[in-house]
Amino acid sequence: MGTEKSAALFEEALRYIPGGVNSPVRAFRSVGTHPIFVDRAQGSKLWDCDGNCYIDYITSWGPMILGHCPEQIGQTISRVASKGTSFGLPTSVEVEMAREVTQAYPAIDMVRMVNSGTEATMSAIRVARGYTHRDKIIKFEGCYHGHNDGMLVSCGSGALTFQVPTSPGVPAAVVQDTIVCRYNDLRDVEAAFARYPGQIAGVIVEPVAANMGVVPPKEGFLQGLRQLTAENGAVLIFDEVITGFRLGLGGASQRYGVAPDMACFGKIIGAGLPVGAYGGRREIMEMVSPAGPVYQAGTLSGNPLAMSLGLEMLRELKAHPEIYTRLEEKAACLEAGFAQNIAQVGLPCTLTRVGSLLCLFFTEGPVEGYDQVRHSDTKKFAAYFASMLAQGVLIAPSQFEAMFVSAAHTQEDLEHTIAANRIALEAAAQA
Repeated sequence: MGTEKSAALFEEALRYIPGGVNSPVRAFRSVGTHPIFVDRAQGSKLWDCDGNCYIDYITSWGPMILGHCPEQIGQTISRVASKGTSFGLPTSVEVEMAREVTQAYPAIDMVRMVNSGTEATMSAIRVARGYTHRDKIIKFEGCYHGHNDGMLVSCGSGALTFQVPTSPGVPAAVVQDTIVCRYNDLRDVEAAFARYPGQIAGVIVEPVAANMGVVPPKEGFLQGLRQLTAENGAVLIFDEVITGFRLGLGGASQRYGVAPDMACFGKIIGAGLPVGAYGGRREIMEMVSPAGPVYQAGTLSGNPLAMSLGLEMLRELKAHPEIYTRLEEKAACLEAGFAQNIAQVGLPCTLTRVGSLLCLFFTEGPVEGYDQVRHSDTKKFAAYFASMLAQGVLIAPSQFEAMFVSAAHTQEDLEHTIAANRIALEAAAQA
């Protein structure tokens, strides 16, 4: 499997783009190789510029629930683009999209469209602070909420201490009101509220942690957060950028039966185009300008292309709930096949799955938080990744990302992936 064209493109990209890529994980650096450069995709498959074909489990990091380039999406792009791509003024499709999102996700009454998941979480935090007239925010180790300054804090062991910035360029003063707690540890959260009574504006959490691999919430964790925030007058924010509309129309909120005060969404609601959204209870969202004093704006917010594609996909998912059943069945098939391979190869691994999200950690389980995740053997993962890629199976080039199953994956795809997994596990065992 040659990748000479990709290698040459990467060398040229290094001259013009920092690190040769426009988002860090695309660099493939953690798996010790250069990235593949994509030419096209269709259904469950992706082709690179060298002509290699892969079964794709990245799916643009989750939004391609229906697979790449479904016919109805392509038709919508052509129809909408022919009328114009941006106006900086309201369109009817924004209203339709807002109605569809709030109907599908009962926990929120109103929604504001933005251009990315980062914008969504940044704005939701600002609104929570404005609504409560408090400054401090609790986040969790290993949970990623975009690259806004206030959330770029180190995930060290000092769960209740203010953290130092993870990235140069973020002033220490910006993160001084960010408190980091351990994911799946309610006692940590209780202690934070006790230490800073009346000062915490909100708690933001990935209801299923999906940016340190896939770490499910322990039984009672989300319910406990709901109770603690209610008791302390704080806003509970679910970051559903990955889980929203993937785990079901009502996202993780519906799956676990917990209603947050606010929720954030990302690229899924644009069917892969740049988009984000944040929503919440009416009294909270009426704080947002021009209805209220909390300012947030964006020229391309509610872009007609993104709104139209997202609306098309959400209506498809709503009209055909069996899609979620099939996604669950396909992911369960992979889970069972992988588990059998792990047992046969005898390699210390932990497999996690929530709906159509999966992750294989190269560490002994259980994996319940960042403390366990960080002990994963990244050298073994790199060998595993290389073997999967060589067999035509594309997974995220990082131990700490999810596999995304789409409706387009076929039984043949799943069987090939399970067979490739067995060979890749044997390669990892030798690393």
